[in-house]
Amino acid sequence: MLTPKEKEKIISGYKLHNKDTGSAEVQIALLSEEIKQLLLHLKKHSKDIHSRRGLLKMVSQRRKLLTYLKKESIRRYNGIVEKIGLKK
Repeated sequence: MLTPKEKEKIISGYKLHNKDTGSAEVQIALLSEEIKQLLLHLKKHSKDIHSRRGLLKMVSQRRKLLTYLKKESIRRYNGIVEKIGLKK
């Protein structure tokens, strides 16, 4: 779980304008950070099935947002993929 300070830092790095908190780029960045933290948790606690299910839901949501962004603006999609370091 991300702390409010961590969320604010991520939002400030990916926002499109001053009051942006819900654009696809911001949501993808927040999900990516939560996925990273959950992967670290699952390395220590490999039998935590409930967390694994949550991880799969987050990965699915991020994939849907990336598909939407790719359909809307390929330039923004390429930018976020490079910035976060995801595979295409």
